[in-house]
Amino acid sequence: MLKFSIEPKVFYPTALFALLFVVSVIAVGEPASQFFTQFQNLISKNLGWMVSICINIYLVLVFYLAFGRFGHVRLGGPSAKPEFKTFSWVSMLFSAGMGIGLLYFSVAEPMFHFNNPISTQFTTSERIDYAMNISFLHYGLHVWGIYCLVGLSLAYCCFNQNKPLALSATIEDILPPKLKPLTSVVDSLASLATLFGLATSLGFGAKQFCAGLESLFNIPNESSTQVIAILMITAIATLSVMTGLKKGVRILSNINIILAIALFTFVLLSGPSVKVLNFFLQATGSYLKNFVSLGFERGAYSDNAEFFKGWSIFYWAWWISWSPFVGTFIARISKGRTLREFVFFVLFVPCAATFLWMGVFGGLAFELQLNAGVDIAAVVKNDSSKALFVVLKELPFHQVISFLSILLVSTFFITSSDSGSLAVDYMTSGGKLDAPIPQKVFWASVEGAIAIALILGGGLAALQAASITTGFPFALLLLLVGFGLVKKLRENDHNQPPSL
Repeated sequence: MLKFSIEPKVFYPTALFALLFVVSVIAVGEPASQFFTQFQNLISKNLGWMVSICINIYLVLVFYLAFGRFGHVRLGGPSAKPEFKTFSWVSMLFSAGMGIGLLYFSVAEPMFHFNNPISTQFTTSERIDYAMNISFLHYGLHVWGIYCLVGLSLAYCCFNQNKPLALSATIEDILPPKLKPLTSVVDSLASLATLFGLATSLGFGAKQFCAGLESLFNIPNESSTQVIAILMITAIATLSVMTGLKKGVRILSNINIILAIALFTFVLLSGPSVKVLNFFLQATGSYLKNFVSLGFERGAYSDNAEFFKGWSIFYWAWWISWSPFVGTFIARISKGRTLREFVFFVLFVPCAATFLWMGVFGGLAFELQLNAGVDIAAVVKNDSSKALFVVLKELPFHQVISFLSILLVSTFFITSSDSGSLAVDYMTSGGKLDAPIPQKVFWASVEGAIAIALILGGGLAALQAASITTGFPFALLLLLVGFGLVKKLRENDHNQPPSL
């Protein structure tokens, strides 16, 4: 008999809804995409402004926690020691928090915005500047601020207050007594948000993985091929998650970063290095100069407002839907770190790496677009999953480097799935840090099934809309999470730093 260790009020509603979703979407098929798209448009049009306000508040709270009077507080208490070395810790949090999305959009994202500038009067240089500003906005400080806030709140509750590693634990102290029974609903919603947010990422990963196979081996990039890819990667991820956090997940995350560094270094050195680095520096400076206004940008006076709103709200909802998963996972591996150290490595280090990666790959794409006669913009407009491999074809040893990229997509694919499975295990087991293996296998399988259902039920439109649908309810909930953490810190005599 399979052994599970669950919190029934969370596990059963989550599992039942997820399985019903898979069956219904596969049964309905393509028309499901129309429903998802209509719902996405409704939310983006009417409530996107509220999400934009929320993401700025998250970031302000994170800065306050890091640089205010509580920055010295150590997760797990004054004598707690880190469980993982810094390289492995950063590798795991980066692999969980970004991974496939960065690989998929490092070329495609800047080109999307280059093709759809916020003003039709922009010159070419202004279109590039705008494209990189928006790309950095969607992958920069605001994104990692979401993860920081959730991760800090969960880690403090778990390691400093001995509460379960569950989102409900972060808000139960500030809820009125009559609403406390609803905490299990919060954990169920967090589990579903994780499953659907992760399925979105797995869907993008499957498309890019198959685009790479098509580029190298002429294997058609079709829904059936993507389903087979998800099945294979999910099987490998299941084996990884069975080995546990300190073996499979840690080792694969380290491999991810090593492969990413190798790919990045080759692309930088084999391309027009000086031009690309100049491009990166200028793009970063422009983002920092416009940082505040970008955070509140809504495209209210633009010539292309609907495109902008659709992209931004998709991203914010996608990242918010990922926040219970990424926050839970980062919290689990961060015992022994101070709040200030946590914010530095979870907010600033990944942002710097992301800007460098996107600046180099995006810069190379623009160089090819403007000076080498390679129409990357047209490729992205037709099929964004092919963009990275079209760029790599212009480099020496492109077959070798394309194969390395496919391998990197695969390893990010696996680490996203296995770390997501662990996070859902924590949520649905009442916050237990080590769920039984059959339970891990179950959730890894469910994640793959949802990704397959979304691909068969409408492709990327369904993936994007499902992410927004599950992520949006958390925009307001995360405000409670952040203010709840501040309240806990103030009540627990952390006002003064430790004596030297």
